[in-house]
Amino acid sequence: MLKLDIAHKDFVKYLKDSGKSSSTVIAYSKDIEQLTEHLFKQGVNDVKDIKTEHLALFMDKLTKENFTPKSVSRKTNSTKTFFRFLKMQNHIIDNVADGLKHPKVEIKAPRILSRLEYGALRDAAKDDSRTFAIIEVLLQTGVTISELAQIKISDIEFNEPTSLTVPKINTRLGRPIPLNKAAIAAIKSYQKDRPDMKTDFLFITKTGKPLLIRNIRATIDRYFKAAGIIKAKVNDLRHTFVAHHLSQGTNLLTVSKIAGHKRLSTTERYLNYIERSSEEKTELGIL
Repeated sequence: MLKLDIAHKDFVKYLKDSGKSSSTVIAYSKDIEQLTEHLFKQGVNDVKDIKTEHLALFMDKLTKENFTPKSVSRKTNSTKTFFRFLKMQNHIIDNVADGLKHPKVEIKAPRILSRLEYGALRDAAKDDSRTFAIIEVLLQTGVTISELAQIKISDIEFNEPTSLTVPKINTRLGRPIPLNKAAIAAIKSYQKDRPDMKTDFLFITKTGKPLLIRNIRATIDRYFKAAGIIKAKVNDLRHTFVAHHLSQGTNLLTVSKIAGHKRLSTTERYLNYIERSSEEKTELGIL
């Protein structure tokens, strides 16, 4: 017998030991905590007593409580992951979560900045060398904001062929990315103003501490506003990078590898939102 509360704790430990990000661990933990509370109220205390009907009832309850289809789908995924863990650990014989179906979720089109928009963003940040370099690296490489926060000076090869080695973060694989002249120029310009601190992190505060993700996000949001760009987020710079290269005819597999997409289908879906361009291709990046 395995009580639900113990199973929940074991599951969280498993996620942490598997190298899942803290945000993933927190999200999964809260989802399963919510599920176990529901099951307790249904008189279910042991994992072996859970049936598919119990799980379906929980998902129906969430829908009636006005949780969005996207939220219900995420909780369905958390539940399925939880039960795969229980099956793997031989706590259950049959995986009753296999019968759960995800609600239909409308996939929103990625926000892709126009040339006019990302040009305006650059102009707005041109007098702030650190922010300008951050924007250039995001636009020219397609890295995520969490990857950008971890970049170290030693990850950058300034000699030809110039490149950035993106570090491995949790389950996302590290990878080399070519750096074009625009990115290198922005980084070198920032380094002239960068505080002289004994830290290898590229983007730092005045006291030498690495910039936090929330600080980077807040800064970019401020410059989006200054540039008059509405309904845009930091990750849209990544969307723009991918869409730009696919529209210029860059090989799909090449873009997928550079972006660090785990599935080629993730990259392919951008093809639905772009128009192929006959313009001459330049260096990899947005010029």
